[in-house]
This record gives sequence, structure tokens and C-alpha cells, in this order.
Amino acid sequence: MFSIITLSLAWPSAISSPGSSRVPRAPAGTLIVRPLRMMLVPWALPTAVLAWAWSWIFNDQFGVMNDLLRQVGILVQPIAWLGHGSTALFAVIFADVWKTAPFVTIILLAGLQNIPGELYEAAAIDGASVWKRFRFITLPLLLPSIMVALLFRAIQSFGIFDLIFVMTGGGPGGATETLAIYTYNTYLRYLDFGYGSAMIVASFVLMAIFTALVYWPLARTRAAQFANE
Repeated sequence: MFSIITLSLAWPSAISSPGSSRVPRAPAGTLIVRPLRMMLVPWALPTAVLAWAWSWIFNDQFGVMNDLLRQVGILVQPIAWLGHGSTALFAVIFADVWKTAPFVTIILLAGLQNIPGELYEAAAIDGASVWKRFRFITLPLLLPSIMVALLFRAIQSFGIFDLIFVMTGGGPGGATETLAIYTYNTYLRYLDFGYGSAMIVASFVLMAIFTALVYWPLARTRAAQFANE
């Protein structure tokens, strides 16, 4: 569930930048557009440090989240965000999306930089609306970058460990326990080496199958493009 939710929520924040018909090209020799450089800070910082910071933000006694929500009148009493199953799951998902959305954004931005601007100019001359330019130009040409970002994010969310281990340890009551946390507890806490080893192998096989399913249509698309050229 954690992987599905984080994958679903990472895209709106990332797609918001390529949602327009065209993103201006960065000058030669630069990596990304200047306003987006600060977006990379959450992704570049160590996950354990960010997880510790978010655990303080969601603290029920002196956390910033409760204070902000009480000041705007949304909350009357502080919430133990990391003490209840539903709110703890929301907290770790929020922290993970905040950290990983810049990674998706930079991949999509790199894909956008490779789309020829002449296509948008020709579409604008033909009277195509912003939505049609996105639907028939941006989205099809951006599909390979979307598939690559999906693949990387799926692997990251499937094997996430450090953020949840620092924030909740998989609790409360296993509400935020991912496969990596469960495997860690089985193998190193309960010393069930046989079952833990089987889970590791099964996880590897599942991710290999998922990678093949994602990479296969991407490889076919690239092969068709090269054939047309």
C-alpha cells in the first residue's frame, strides 16, 4: 500500500512543472532551470536526517505541524501523528513524497528539454490549445522519461527502509511496516534466517518481474523510434 500511495502522490507535484505546453530550455552548460534548483535540496539531503527532522515536525507535544494547524483553526487539540496507525501512515507518506518528488521532476524536466520547440510552434500556428499540445506532443514524447521515473520510484518505494525506520520503526502496531522493515525484523530481530532469506529472494524476483514489465514496452518504443529514423 505504501508503494502504491507514494507512487500516486509523487506524480501531481512532479507533473505540475511539465503540465504547461512547454518548459523553457536551460542555457547550454547548465543542468536545470534556475528556479528548480532549490527543489533538489530534499532529494540531495540524507534520508535519515530528513526522517529525524520530520519526526520532530510531527511530534504531538512540540511539533511544528500541530502548531501550524492550531494557529489556522483546523485543530483544537494536538494530534499524535506518529502514535496512531492512520496518521502515522500519512506522515511517512508525506515525508517520502516531499523527498522523492524532486527526483521525478528532474527526470521529467530532462525529458522536456529534449522535445523540439518547433513542434509547439507549429501546433500553436495550427490553433492547438494548451491541452491539445500537452496531450498530443508533450505526453507522447515524455512517455519514456515517465516510464524511467516510474521504474526508479517503484524500486525505491518498494525497498524503503531508512525513512520509516527512523520515523516510526514500522509502528504503531505495524501500521507503517513495509516489506523491507518486515524482512529486517524477521531476519535480524527474530533471527528467522530461513524465512528472512526467502523474503529477500522473493522481493528480488518480484522487482525483477516488475522491471521487465516496465522496460519491455519502453524498449519496444525506442526500437520503433530508431527504425523510423
